[in-house]
Amino acid sequence: MASKEQQLAKDIYSKIGGSGNVSKVYNCMTRVRIDLRDENQVDVDALKKVTGVMGVVEDGNNLQVVVGPGTANKVAVEMADMAGKEKGDTVPENLDKELTSGRAEAERRAQEVKSQQKQKNNTPFKRALKIIASIFVPLIPAFVGAGIIGGIASIIQNLMTAGTIDAEAWNAIFSVLKILQNGLFAYLNIYVGINAAKVFGATEGLGGIIGGVVLLNGMNPEAPLQNIFTGDPLAANQGGIIGVIVAVFLLSVVEKNLRKVVPNAVDIIVTPTLTLLVVGLLTIFIIMPIAGVVSTSLVGGITWVLDVGGAFAGFVLGALFLPMVMFGLHQILTPIHIEMIASPAGKTLLLPILAMAGAGQVGAAIALWVRCRKNKQLTNIIKGSLPVGILGIGEPLIYAVSLPLGRPFITACIGGGIGGAVIGAIGNIGATAIGPSGVALIPLIPDGMWWGYVLGLVAAYIGGFIVTYFFGVPKEAMEPTELDGSTTNTEDLLANL
Repeated sequence: MASKEQQLAKDIYSKIGGSGNVSKVYNCMTRVRIDLRDENQVDVDALKKVTGVMGVVEDGNNLQVVVGPGTANKVAVEMADMAGKEKGDTVPENLDKELTSGRAEAERRAQEVKSQQKQKNNTPFKRALKIIASIFVPLIPAFVGAGIIGGIASIIQNLMTAGTIDAEAWNAIFSVLKILQNGLFAYLNIYVGINAAKVFGATEGLGGIIGGVVLLNGMNPEAPLQNIFTGDPLAANQGGIIGVIVAVFLLSVVEKNLRKVVPNAVDIIVTPTLTLLVVGLLTIFIIMPIAGVVSTSLVGGITWVLDVGGAFAGFVLGALFLPMVMFGLHQILTPIHIEMIASPAGKTLLLPILAMAGAGQVGAAIALWVRCRKNKQLTNIIKGSLPVGILGIGEPLIYAVSLPLGRPFITACIGGGIGGAVIGAIGNIGATAIGPSGVALIPLIPDGMWWGYVLGLVAAYIGGFIVTYFFGVPKEAMEPTELDGSTTNTEDLLANL
């Protein structure tokens, strides 16, 4: 008997043209991400009605199917298995196709023309977002795991410093947790380099080396290399993640062009050697200094906006983050978070504010639960989505509750803005890692500012609840409905509204 995830994978395939229409399957925390060969074969309306599908985001030939935390990874693995590949690998296209009839060929060409029209909307900005997501999405579980472990280590360190617990007894545990945390963050550039090489079509090992070059291991600290622009000593990690991505993109260009001219007999020796020499030198002396200025300016600019804007800046950022999540644009902020964490402050001031968006949704969902308690279908969906929403994973509530109903989505955004305003007004509330949100982010708030973050969460909960309770509940949502004993999805609910 097929498991729930296997059945969901089959159902998704049945609505998107089968495994032959898929070139790659991977996932983030809540979404199965599918690279399509022909997006015209996708029946989006039917896909949204599949039991277990909470929402669908279209982005050219990339399809994002929201199925919820935990389930996303399992379904992606099942879909890859059905295509005979590993998750994240490219599924080869079947080029040995039977000759088609004239009518079928005409339909195929019509679909090609339609696809070309859609590609006009495939702007450079959207392509850049897709690249960023492809690089960082595979690292999200690592960010979550290492971040939470690092948060626990920070709590232990604070308790040892305060004398609350015996430092001698707890020091070994603290050391082990820090080693686990640094297994990711100390070598993050290398992981990003490998993923970026995979996305850009370069050799993954070479991408990892370029990521490692940024660490400047092997440089004599007594005689450091100089920044050719300023004459100052070069610093390890200067430019950080931004520099690595730019450098690996350049690596892919150099490597691909070398393979066109280097004879096959010496390709394995000449191409990687020349590629590393050329791109490595450019990375050390050109890319690192320039990317360092860019990343420092980004961090400084965001910090300045938060310092000057205070509550107003917090409100705007908190209110606008849900729409970014809805369109999958939130991945673009990942490099900025990482650069802020790598700065002397050691924390990202953005994440706690943006986390308020999910809290506003929780408040809105509770208000809907109270006002619409006779609507058993809606309250059943809310009960299933609230726990993960409280933990900071907002997609189930977005796609299954607030967005389909319309007004609750807007009032949830306002609730997030209220929480963001509180965080912005207090100031200096940051997170030492990215990944968790909601109440799961509390252990990652350093410098004893966890109380300010909790205050922001409470404000967002209350704000989202009050605004939704009085202004965000559609009359149709309060109409009585009953469960029919089967799994209810959003389409069933909307059919009764």
